[in-house]
Amino acid sequence: MDPRGGPQSAASCFTEHAEVLERLNALLVPATQLYPRLGSNSGVLSCSAFNKKYALLKNDEVRQGEEVVVRALRGIPHRTSRGELSVQVTALPELLSPCLHPLPTQLRDKGTRTRNRHADFLVNKRSSDLIRLRSEIVRYLRRYLLDDGQTEVQTPILAAGAGGAIARPFKTSATEFPARQLVLRIAPELWLKRMVVGGYDRVFEIGPSFRNEGLDPTHNPEFMTCEFYRAYTNIDELISISETLFSGLARHTTSLTREKFTSINEPSIDYTPPFRQIDFIPAIEAAIGRPLPDLASTTAQSELIKVFHDLAIPVPASATLPRLLDKLSSLYIEPQCTAPTFIINHPECLSPLSKSFAHLESQQRISARAELFVDGQEIVNMYEEENSPFEQRRKFVEQLKYRDDENESDIDEDYLDALEWGLPPTGGWGCGIDRLCMLLCGASRIGDVLSFGTLRNVAASGKGS
Repeated sequence: MDPRGGPQSAASCFTEHAEVLERLNALLVPATQLYPRLGSNSGVLSCSAFNKKYALLKNDEVRQGEEVVVRALRGIPHRTSRGELSVQVTALPELLSPCLHPLPTQLRDKGTRTRNRHADFLVNKRSSDLIRLRSEIVRYLRRYLLDDGQTEVQTPILAAGAGGAIARPFKTSATEFPARQLVLRIAPELWLKRMVVGGYDRVFEIGPSFRNEGLDPTHNPEFMTCEFYRAYTNIDELISISETLFSGLARHTTSLTREKFTSINEPSIDYTPPFRQIDFIPAIEAAIGRPLPDLASTTAQSELIKVFHDLAIPVPASATLPRLLDKLSSLYIEPQCTAPTFIINHPECLSPLSKSFAHLESQQRISARAELFVDGQEIVNMYEEENSPFEQRRKFVEQLKYRDDENESDIDEDYLDALEWGLPPTGGWGCGIDRLCMLLCGASRIGDVLSFGTLRNVAASGKGS
């Protein structure tokens, strides 16, 4: 039998006896082959007279037409005259588990594939390849950060309050103290910056966050992020790190899709640095043909709403200053970002955790921040962290004016206390893993790069749902 390409099989060839564990998807005996071939997930298996043993196994152990999962063979490893890894069989294959459903030759119906994701992986190579490529992408990110001297940590998912982003959290409670409300984290940012205060100058986390918001092709309430915090790093260095990281990751992904995950098209976007940069306020002003009001003034919100009316732009339901500016960005800047593009110098009110300064041209208060967009989607958010407890408190207080149903921000006294111990000048960087995998894998829906799809798929997966 010839276990080609499987890492377990390759290791076995250096031992006196070998065992190969495989799912036998099909028994094929081409007229041109001396030995029968057994289709498996890791390639092709062959052995002398195995068709007789396979038939015996089926007749004795399982019903006619069933698929089986077997310990494919025991024997002595060697190489054939053609140099292929093979095993000289010395024992009858052993049944480990029956499969009570014939494996379909194809599975195309989206609903059936979603409800039976395990069968989808067995039948559709692309579905399986997407999850395997996702694993390789995460591995590359982790290795890059470890090679940069960063320490990987895990921070709390359940806490008394949610911080680090503006989003509606999931709420729950614990048996230990049922009267106390807990929330699932919406971002690990504030925890990681406390690690920097505690002396971890380079720290990162790859893990899940949760936001109680809607689903669409690029959003899921449960999502994976990679965030790192690097002391003594400014925004220009974060931009340079991003260009190096993504250009290397794109090359790595291209190599994998060409050689290993051939059912996936290689990335079509050019990630050769340097990436384009768009200055937020000048770009908006050029697009709308007029200057923005003084965004620090008490009349900024009403003046901006008047601009919306003048341009016949629908006003957001919650017309806070940050949401109005975000709407303008989504209309006039983000559509320009097909190739990798950094949007820089966001207005201060959009980035309460970032350092801020006066724009050299407009003198508007802006943040030391950059967002990397590719194909019109935000992939990375980065900025120089606000490390003054006094300025951070002022910005927290300012954010209270923008509270609404989705923005339940409050003053995080615990975080302010931590800042009083001294946060070095720090650069923070966060990337959405799911959306990054969509981009590099050419997936059109976020559920395609999640093992069991979106929350809608998971919630409906139980029988009777």
